[in-house]
Amino acid sequence: MGVVGFDIGNENCVIAVVKQRGVDVLLNDESKRETPAVVSFSEKQRLVGPAGAASALMNPKSTISQIKRLIGRKFKEVDVQNDLKLFPFETCESHDGGILVRLRYLGETHAFTPVQILGMLFSNLKQITEKDLNMPISDCVIGIPCYFTDLQRRAYLDAAAIAGLKPLRLMHDCTATALGYGIYKTDFSNVGATNVVFVDIGHCNTQVCVVSFESGSMKILSHAFDASLGGRDFDEVLFCYFAAQFKEQYNIDVYTNIKASIRLRASCEKMKKVLSANAEAPINIECLMDEKDVKGFIKREEFEQLSLVLLERISVPCLKALADSGLALESIHSVELVGSGSRIPAITRMLASFFKREPGRTINASECVARGCALQCAMLSPVFRVREFEVQDSVPFSIGFSSDKGPICTPSNGLLFPKGKPFPSVKILSLHRSSSFHMEAFYADLSELPNGVSTQISSYMIGPFPSSFGEKAKVKVRVQLNLHGIVYVQSASLISESMDDSETRRDASSTSEVNAKSDHTPAVANDDEVVDKARKGKKIKRLEIPVDESVYGGMTKTEVADAAQKELQLAEQDLKMERTKDKKNAVESYVYEMREKILNAYQNFATETEREIISRNLQETEDWLYEDGDDETESVYSEKLEDLKKLFDPIENRYKEEEARAEATRDLLKCATDYKMVVGSLPSSVRDAVIEECNKAEQWLQEKTREQDSLPKDADPILWSSEIKRKLEALDATCKYIMRSKPSPQGRDEANGPDRRRKSDDMQIGPFPSSFGEKAKVKVRVQLNLHGIVYVQSASLISESMDDSETRRDASSTSEVNAKSDHTPAVANDDELFDPIENRYKEEEEARAEATRDLLKCATDYKMVVGSLPSSVRDEVIEECNKAEQWLQEKTREQNSLPKYGQVKSKEN
Repeated sequence: MGVVGFDIGNENCVIAVVKQRGVDVLLNDESKRETPAVVSFSEKQRLVGPAGAASALMNPKSTISQIKRLIGRKFKEVDVQNDLKLFPFETCESHDGGILVRLRYLGETHAFTPVQILGMLFSNLKQITEKDLNMPISDCVIGIPCYFTDLQRRAYLDAAAIAGLKPLRLMHDCTATALGYGIYKTDFSNVGATNVVFVDIGHCNTQVCVVSFESGSMKILSHAFDASLGGRDFDEVLFCYFAAQFKEQYNIDVYTNIKASIRLRASCEKMKKVLSANAEAPINIECLMDEKDVKGFIKREEFEQLSLVLLERISVPCLKALADSGLALESIHSVELVGSGSRIPAITRMLASFFKREPGRTINASECVARGCALQCAMLSPVFRVREFEVQDSVPFSIGFSSDKGPICTPSNGLLFPKGKPFPSVKILSLHRSSSFHMEAFYADLSELPNGVSTQISSYMIGPFPSSFGEKAKVKVRVQLNLHGIVYVQSASLISESMDDSETRRDASSTSEVNAKSDHTPAVANDDEVVDKARKGKKIKRLEIPVDESVYGGMTKTEVADAAQKELQLAEQDLKMERTKDKKNAVESYVYEMREKILNAYQNFATETEREIISRNLQETEDWLYEDGDDETESVYSEKLEDLKKLFDPIENRYKEEEARAEATRDLLKCATDYKMVVGSLPSSVRDAVIEECNKAEQWLQEKTREQDSLPKDADPILWSSEIKRKLEALDATCKYIMRSKPSPQGRDEANGPDRRRKSDDMQIGPFPSSFGEKAKVKVRVQLNLHGIVYVQSASLISESMDDSETRRDASSTSEVNAKSDHTPAVANDDELFDPIENRYKEEEEARAEATRDLLKCATDYKMVVGSLPSSVRDEVIEECNKAEQWLQEKTREQNSLPKYGQVKSKEN
């Protein structure tokens, strides 16, 4: 289960995930940390993210960007109309007053809502995340601006549902930034709160919040914003300046040309970034319009003078946030500046002048929101354990409720959810009604809202009531402002008249319930339960009644489900086009690859006729790809690729088979050589049987190789690598079987019983030199080796003066016993003195074995390297190698017939 945070910016999106080692920002398919918030529609496919941004210039009318500015908005809002003037794509008003984006797709005109477009972005971000984490995801936390209305928040949830996501929380951008800042801090004062101001200047908006930090907790004191002031507005200043300059200097009007406007805006954005670090910046654009190259120049001082009105507007939300928090400027500990539009030096100077201190940049300006959302997701998820840190956000707008009999007020301030109060929050409304009634949620103060936003939020029909509860039934309505900042009626229930409300339990941690004086002044409580027993043990009746919600401008559940189904169909079409594109690329790559191979590596493996046919087909396929076959289906490309492979596979098989056959030949010869080398110490019957099988395999291979080499390379082989591998497996199995069934060391014969000990096994030790005295002490080393063969390994004379008690012994193998008489020999482990017996052993067991291995390896190597030589040379070399192996087998057989202590017949040289 992934723990993910999404920051959906107006220009770019950032994905952060919590892993065991901390919070990581994911890379997209182009290995970039920021993914463009762009969806482009080609004739048959959607392009989302980097691919969509790349096609914006070529296909501007079907490329949708900055969708965040349109989500949950009405078409006729003033700010919306100002934004639509900057967008190249076509829009219109929907039947409910919303916005529709019109474009061409699959040969038809389609209309998509901003929620659907945002759902496409979420789907793309989800794919990137699942690809990185290698697991499906659904739970996440999404960052939103603090000024988002209830309708915009619901639109985000609908878009997430379309993409198959389940947000655990919609989190304010500055709140997420503050969480990422505060959870790692350990230097907060234990005496009082540490107050920090966060200023977030994004691509299209500016948000300011004042946060109070204490050890293990944070509290948002106030939110303020300017929803139409961001980095793009500074870009627009440069755009207007150079558009006017180019009109005067080059007589071109970029406002009349969409592509020219897009190119100039992109250049102005780059120029703004250059001016952040340099005192001046040039602009040069080739063929901007009417085949005219343009160039210009501006200094930073001039840019700042042009932007003076924008710079002054930044102080307005700062002043409002400070005033709403109730703090004096001296109470502010520090100021943190973040956001993609915050890198202009003049902004830093303005904030330093306002707050009387230099703004800090201790957190990543572009990734802080996504990181904070990921941390919040980890805190809400049961998968991760995060240090205890309380996050208390505040309501950005005052929210009230009214019924069909008037506004619903609280005794304190008259509002259900006043601005600045913490949320999530639950209120219990106690009303007296005799039948179904209507309730509405609304924003209480229009001045707090962004320009043009309606105060209406949602309406609710509560009822009907059963008659058994009396004429004036008591109704308790549970209203919640949840983690997303969305207000709704959670439930409603009827309470019997016999209930004694004075005994109802109340939640002391929240607001208390007060009985209504009249139908127009209902009571408000934060009580989550109704007691089932009144005083004196009387039971009360409680009945849940239906609540029908209607959101002004929102999507119904059916519309969301239909949009999700539509998204699946679009995704299937995208996948189909990707498969078609991949298959077309496969055909093109195959043409280029095979053309190169038929002229080089595969040339000798194809006949002249085959080469001509293949070359002609490759050229025809290449021409077809760039003409009639430029836009075909996946099946057509698959058939074309299969047709080419049918022509080329026989040639490729010949080439690959030669390589595989050479490798299989080496493996078989190596196997035979290895078995010949390991059987030297086995009984002669086993040894001869194994060597005979190895010789048969080698003889078979030589004959088959001779037949194969007689054929040209452009002919189909008669000796296949698979055949050699089967021969190798058979040889290996046969040799293992022979070696497992070898005679026992005692030489038991199945027919004649135990063998008599051979006369050649009698051992003669000596002669002795006279210098060791008449009765010399002899130490004989006898070994039973790993093969089960017993022999005298060495014998040595010990001087009479030697103290045997000091002789070192090997306690783990043999032990020494002093001889009682001439017939009771001692067994010793002393190998410090050597005699001719040990010299024979070394010659027999070491030097000759090594020389045998060298000779067999030499013969095998020569057999392997002569495969490509003329047959006369190859046969002569193989014949010499066979002679050497035959000589070695005969000599080895003679040597093995001698006892271990016999004279060496076959010397190393």
